[in-house]
Amino acid sequence: MRDYPAPHAQRLVGHLGRWGTDPLGLIEEGSRLGSVFSLRLWRSAVVGYSPDWNRLILGDLSTFRSRGSMSGLSPYLAGGLVRTEAPEHRRRRQVLNPSFHRTALADLEPRIRAITRDRLPRGDFDATAWSSALVRDVLSALFFDDTIPAALLQRFLAPLDRALPAPFLRRPWLFRRMNRALGHALAHAGPTTLAGAFSALPGGIEEARVALAAAYDTTAHTLAWLLWHLAEHPSFATPDRVPLLVEETLRLYPAGWMGTRITATPVTFDDVVIPSGTLVMYSPYLTHRDPTLWTDPTVFRPDRFSDPVPAWGFIPFAAGERTCLGAQLARLMLRTVAAEFADLSLTRTGPHPGLRAGITLTAAGPLALRCDGNPLATKGLLNSRAHGPIGFPASS
Repeated sequence: MRDYPAPHAQRLVGHLGRWGTDPLGLIEEGSRLGSVFSLRLWRSAVVGYSPDWNRLILGDLSTFRSRGSMSGLSPYLAGGLVRTEAPEHRRRRQVLNPSFHRTALADLEPRIRAITRDRLPRGDFDATAWSSALVRDVLSALFFDDTIPAALLQRFLAPLDRALPAPFLRRPWLFRRMNRALGHALAHAGPTTLAGAFSALPGGIEEARVALAAAYDTTAHTLAWLLWHLAEHPSFATPDRVPLLVEETLRLYPAGWMGTRITATPVTFDDVVIPSGTLVMYSPYLTHRDPTLWTDPTVFRPDRFSDPVPAWGFIPFAAGERTCLGAQLARLMLRTVAAEFADLSLTRTGPHPGLRAGITLTAAGPLALRCDGNPLATKGLLNSRAHGPIGFPASS
């Protein structure tokens, strides 16, 4: 038997200091030591990123448990499906899955398109700020038919846009207000909203709150990166190529850059015994940048998705039974929004700001772009107002 290698650590605090200041640099150093490495954080941790490791961690719900993992550190994720274990997790997913299936979500596309057309940017803009506002409005419409007060929704989601520790701070008064608003929304959920899926569940308010926060945080930041690269790859805004653009953005900028579990029993991997109660991590960020899986992994090249992806080597929404509930919703939103830029011109007006790893993988600064062209003219809307399929009005 042997131990896993570990990056350079400080004598007293181990890797905890670097984890707080430069987690991406820390895990990149670890990845150069091997496909599995150890960290000394507030507890012992093991990080892996190979397809075999991903299959092990994500394919065995009984050995690798969610409760006690890092998701519980944030009040935004400490509940719902994220924290539910098998077999209850499977039962709750069976209730929710039909509403989040690709075929059920297809009816929402016209409304996403209408909202996007009303809010297309003009001139200089920050893709991060614009994407956050758009995704917030889209989710408000799709989930709750805009029955949640806009100011409350913005205040509830705002900490997710800030650097750590903002997403980890407890806000009991704000969460109580949000829970009351969600209770009203679920009680009056219309047949065309996603809220109806949660109203039938025990603990549906908490489930809807976690789903809303997760959908916002991941989709908004992914959309910002997509627009950043669309400026350099405008030909991928066409209907047949948008899916390639979306998948490559998810590969290079997986919002969930690190996932965690706790071992319920001892497990052996690569001749090393991992004790029960160990924090184990899988990293889509490292997997998606592994040169043994991806040619030129740090290069943004959407055409690579014309070919099959490596098994367990592309996991932007995790995999297995705990695949993200909102994976197809996120893809639908990203594809629909990107297609609305097909006849517009995006130009980068600032440098790449670098990456910041918090709960999700975000830009470390503004993603400065300029949008030229007349969106109403290109979409044939100069003499008509855009409406969703159930009467969603365009903004004045």
